[in-house]
Amino acid sequence: MNKIKLTLREAPKVVLESEVITPDRFLDQSNEEIRASVVYHGKRQKRLDDFFDVDGERSDHIDIHGDLTRVRHIGRGMTRGSVTIHGDVGMHLGAMMSGGAIEVHGNAGDWVGGEMKNGKIHIHGDAGQQVGAAYRGSVIGMRGGTILVDGDAGIEVGMRMRRGLIVIGGAARDFVGLQMKGGTIILCGGAEIRTGAWMQRGTIVSLKQLALMPTFAECGAFNPTFLNVYARHLDQLGIKLPYAEEQGRYLRYSGDRGVPGKGEILIWEPVG
Repeated sequence: MNKIKLTLREAPKVVLESEVITPDRFLDQSNEEIRASVVYHGKRQKRLDDFFDVDGERSDHIDIHGDLTRVRHIGRGMTRGSVTIHGDVGMHLGAMMSGGAIEVHGNAGDWVGGEMKNGKIHIHGDAGQQVGAAYRGSVIGMRGGTILVDGDAGIEVGMRMRRGLIVIGGAARDFVGLQMKGGTIILCGGAEIRTGAWMQRGTIVSLKQLALMPTFAECGAFNPTFLNVYARHLDQLGIKLPYAEEQGRYLRYSGDRGVPGKGEILIWEPVG
C-alpha cells in the first residue's frame, strides 16, 4: 500500500494549526505540493515541511510520527482513507469527518471527533474532554460513526450527540451524554457525576455502578436484544460487552425527567 509518511522533526513551541493534513487533500498531490501545504504556527503562516519530513505522494493513507501534542485539526473533515498516528496528538482530531479511519497509538487532546458524521476513530490511550461533542453554540454533536477510546476520557463525552457509537474503555469524568439527543455511549469503566444530565434520547450503557441524578427513574431489569448486536460488533474490536442472562442483567433508568427526556441509562449488574 502506498503511504505518505510525515515525521515531526521537533515539537512546535506554540500550537500548530494543521487541518491540511487529511487524506482528501494529499490524494492528488505531489511530494512538493504536500511539503508546501500551508500550516499556521500561532499567527504565522508556514510550510508543512518547516516542521515535518515528508516521504511519499498521492495517497490517501497517512502515517505520522512524533509528539503531536501541540498539533491540532489533523483529519478535519476527511471523507476517505486513513490516518495513523504514532505518538500523542492535540485537539480537534477528526473533527467533522464523514468517512475513513483514524488510529492513534498514544493519547489525544480535547474534542476528538467533534461533530463527526461518519467514519471511525480509535484512540489506544486516553482522550481529553468533549469526545464526539458539539462545539460551543452548536445544537448537534456527533451525527454518526464510531469512536473507541481504550483509556480514560474527560468531561462531556458525547455532549448533544445525535447518532453514532462511543466506547470508553476506562473511566469518564462528569457530564457523560450531556443533552444527548440519540446514539449510544458505552462506559466500560463507569463515570463520575451527572451522567445523562438533560439527555433527551439515546442510550448510555455502564458496566460499572453510577451515581445517578434523582431525575432518573428505575424501570426494571432486563437484557436488551439490541445489545447482542453491539456485543458481536465490539467483540471483533477486542471489547467484551456482557449480555447473556446467566452472566447478569441490566438495570434500566429513564430520564432525564427534568427536561423531560426519553433517554435511558443501562447499568450492568453481574450475577452474584
